[in-house]
Amino acid sequence: MKILIKLIYILLFTCASVYAQKDTIKLKEVKVLSNRISLPFSKTSQTIKLISKEEIHNAAVTNLADLLQQVAGIDIRRRGVDGMQSDLYIRGGNFDQTLILIDGVKMDDVQTGHHNMNAILPLEDIESIEIIKGSAARVYGQNAFTGAINIITKRIRNNSLNLGVNYGSYQNKKGLAAISQKFEKGDVYASISFQKSDGYRYNTDFQNVNSFLKTSINNYQLISTFVQRKFGANGFYASPEFTDQYEETQTNLVAVSSNYKTSIMQIKPRIYWRRNQDMYLFIRNNPSYYRNLHISNKLGAETNVVINSKLGKTGIGFDLSRTFLISNNLGNHNRTVLTGFFEHRFEFKDKFDVTPGIAVSYYSDFKTNAFPGLAIGYRISDRVKIYGNIGYTYRVPTFTDMFYVGPTTQGNPNLRPESALSEEVGFKFNSNKFHFTLALFNRNSDNLIDWTKENETDKWKTQNFSKVVTQGVETTVNYQFKINNYNQIFQLGYNYINDDIKDVNVQFTRYSLNSIKHQFNTSIQTEFFKNIHQNLSFRYVERTDGTSYNVVDAKISAKLKKTELSLNANNIFNAVYTETNLVPMPKGNLMIGLKYNIY
Repeated sequence: MKILIKLIYILLFTCASVYAQKDTIKLKEVKVLSNRISLPFSKTSQTIKLISKEEIHNAAVTNLADLLQQVAGIDIRRRGVDGMQSDLYIRGGNFDQTLILIDGVKMDDVQTGHHNMNAILPLEDIESIEIIKGSAARVYGQNAFTGAINIITKRIRNNSLNLGVNYGSYQNKKGLAAISQKFEKGDVYASISFQKSDGYRYNTDFQNVNSFLKTSINNYQLISTFVQRKFGANGFYASPEFTDQYEETQTNLVAVSSNYKTSIMQIKPRIYWRRNQDMYLFIRNNPSYYRNLHISNKLGAETNVVINSKLGKTGIGFDLSRTFLISNNLGNHNRTVLTGFFEHRFEFKDKFDVTPGIAVSYYSDFKTNAFPGLAIGYRISDRVKIYGNIGYTYRVPTFTDMFYVGPTTQGNPNLRPESALSEEVGFKFNSNKFHFTLALFNRNSDNLIDWTKENETDKWKTQNFSKVVTQGVETTVNYQFKINNYNQIFQLGYNYINDDIKDVNVQFTRYSLNSIKHQFNTSIQTEFFKNIHQNLSFRYVERTDGTSYNVVDAKISAKLKKTELSLNANNIFNAVYTETNLVPMPKGNLMIGLKYNIY
């Protein structure tokens, strides 16, 4: 009843509120980028969520993890404030089954999927975000088991110099400086940020450094990132009783790409290097008791080609990567992956589209595998489209899955790769004011990997499950209208997931089998006075283990000439809840921000 009352309260508030911004977002005209075939949003035949620059700026969040948490079908299991350590799940998958990309560069880590969110950029460095739900293996490869998230970095529009400072609860201090400059034959954007906090409870203090560089000269582009995180990890891993854990991570990315175009062809070559370093202490003040140090380096080269012809668009790609891991716990390992991609989009009278495709991957330590897929769509009108897609997907175990040895955990070198067949049917309605989606999805997964044990006192050990069938429904609403010559936006999303576990005979599992069962998100952004904006968001979650919680966040911002002030309030009703590993999330907390545009 309390949940129902809060739902009614939020819905009444949202119906009574309005939001203002200068430009209406025309979703059907926004192009969904891809390493190969890119399409206007209205022509895609998959469930794709686009988060624009304006939505990022106005959301009641201060970091990317919290932003993604507000998207239906996405489960961000955070440990602490400001997304300090968090894992990413899509549609009931686990944190190893989602691929994160930065400008199309794959950020997967062979050590563990826990590092997927290490390299996330500050919101100020992000132009937009594309979220592909369902199997994306035929487009991106093996780690896109349940979906992929492509972070599009900031677009350089003009010369600027911006400074920002923030201060919040738990002595949370943050500063950022960013500069952009356009030249005759190119441009450059650079930013650096620093954040430090005492933490919201014992041994949850942290210190972060982020730097980002993006520059282009003629047809060549360079992006480079460096992210360092140092944090107390009270109960973050293993048993929540272990309160003195500590971790430091460093993640680097350097990628150089180019783009060559002719009247019928586009060629996009790229080389990249990703490095991740992870140092873990079981007892923070006694490093000699138990210390892990893992360093992974990934070198890659890829070329993607798009050919336009009378038969449609053809996409061809090759991606070769070599990963090296040095670890005092896991040992020294390497893995070579070579993947070839092929897809072709047929269009018939701009009504009916068919896109078959396949990815074939060679692994130096596993067998070669193929991931065929097919997407079909039919445009009933300019605003209405129905679609369906089906595809195979695959994930090889991480080196942590296979070789980790700890006080409470034990890897399994005999693990088999995970595989799945994913299917989806959906409906889209798009107009300049109203956007509605409805999707039904099914995933038959085989040999899923999870950490399990028979008794509470046993070690966690990895093993393959025989089969899990995941079914669900997802719907989203985005409504824009005008009041007093301003555009107004209201957003709502709902996701339902049901896992049917076949032939599992273990008593305890850690990650895979506690997905979201019901998820309800809604947000409203308001402007009662010129240049003063408010945002209110509500999230209700019920998990398969029966736990549930609801959280309300809010933001108010005011802009005057070159200065912008903001106030973020998270968990304003002091909900008591955990998202993973019984780590309690912070109660109500605030952050005040000041941004100044020097020029």
